[in-house]
Amino acid sequence: MSSLLRHVALVPDDNVGSRLSSSDVTRVAAALQKQVARDFGPLWDVRATVDAFASLDDVPLGYWPILVGDEGQGGGGVHLDDNNQPYALVDLTSDWTVTASHECLEMLADPFGNRVVAGDSPDPKRKGRVEFLVEVCDPCEAPALGYTVNGIRVSDFYTSRYFEPSSKTTATAPVDFMGHVTKPLQVLHGGYLSWRESDGTWFQERYFGSKPVFVKLGQFDKSYRALRPWIDSLTVRDRTKLFKQPVSYANQVLVKLPGEQDNDLATQASCRRAARLRDQIKRVRARSKRPKK
Repeated sequence: MSSLLRHVALVPDDNVGSRLSSSDVTRVAAALQKQVARDFGPLWDVRATVDAFASLDDVPLGYWPILVGDEGQGGGGVHLDDNNQPYALVDLTSDWTVTASHECLEMLADPFGNRVVAGDSPDPKRKGRVEFLVEVCDPCEAPALGYTVNGIRVSDFYTSRYFEPSSKTTATAPVDFMGHVTKPLQVLHGGYLSWRESDGTWFQERYFGSKPVFVKLGQFDKSYRALRPWIDSLTVRDRTKLFKQPVSYANQVLVKLPGEQDNDLATQASCRRAARLRDQIKRVRARSKRPKK
């Protein structure tokens, strides 16, 4: 039996205006579609479409949106809406296409942000069995480790062999798609890996500086509803400092379609969903800006 076909929408947030053209969005969506169909899907048993839309109002029901918005608003990563459906927020930086690819692949591998795989702790000082959060791009997420599809840079990702203790990378069976990872559970520079011990405490291996370090994250904050957005909220500041680069996109006019004025029932449903999602995004971004205790 074939896997269920999933649908992803790449769409500019309302705040980016003319800084992200419809042509840019269409080209990136096509690259992500090819990456999913050709590279990612066969390795992770996923079938999906990735389509470009001019506005949230145009996104049909049943699609998982990836919104590209102004840098620094907070809340980046994959979240669950009020109906427990996934969506992602991406900042418009010079590497936004890599981030969009990253969020797309992670949303397809684990739509609800809670998938874990058992294995041995990578921390030699805390040996034992743990559960790793499946985030297929995080250990090899640095933009320089990615590759191009249709001339668009996309993210590297690990394969299911990443969690196999006996795996050895070869040209025909890499641990990650690009072959940068040489052994299971390896974290490359710019990446990280998260896991939970048996008492519920979360830990992370981060490689943002000159060498990897182990960090205690604590107990899951259930107000986040899923593990991945909580993990992202604790990691994003250090990761952003490492990858921060200026935006370098030409000003081009973004043509928006009429949406709310259309009497088509499907369009009206999309607009209602878009309004609900915009309201939740405001709450997510407001929460991300609260001072950490």
